[in-house]
Amino acid sequence: MSNIARFAAYAEAFEKSYESDDWKSLEPFFAKDAVYDTGLAIFMGGHCEGRDAILANFKTVLDGFDRRFESRKLALLDGPTEDGQQVRIRGSATYRAPGVPDLVLVLDEIVTFDADRIIHLEDRYEAEMGEELEAYIEKHGDHLGIALGELIAL
Repeated sequence: MSNIARFAAYAEAFEKSYESDDWKSLEPFFAKDAVYDTGLAIFMGGHCEGRDAILANFKTVLDGFDRRFESRKLALLDGPTEDGQQVRIRGSATYRAPGVPDLVLVLDEIVTFDADRIIHLEDRYEAEMGEELEAYIEKHGDHLGIALGELIAL
């Protein structure tokens, strides 16, 4: 199986976990000592070491941010491409809720595999994305039940 196919299986399982809130179903995709660099430390937890910490981070971020919106729509903007053990994609997530403007986050994601397990997951955002997100939360956070500084408690 190619790493792109492994990534596609992981992405599909992630979305199922998002729907079911069963994060243990993602355990087989990650090495026990995997590392996750989230890109937006103030909002997404920064750096997680270990599969259990990564899965806990997913739940914390999705409960504290994504689930505060009525909907979240993902789009693939570029990729996936494979380079050795890495798979790269560029994608966006559009968040919608009544009473607030749409929020669009754009990120580059790099997934590094060792055999069939993810050993490193990295999300990269443009510097302006963090500033835009902070301004959005300052302006609309009360309406959504999101407060700066309370998103991540890792």
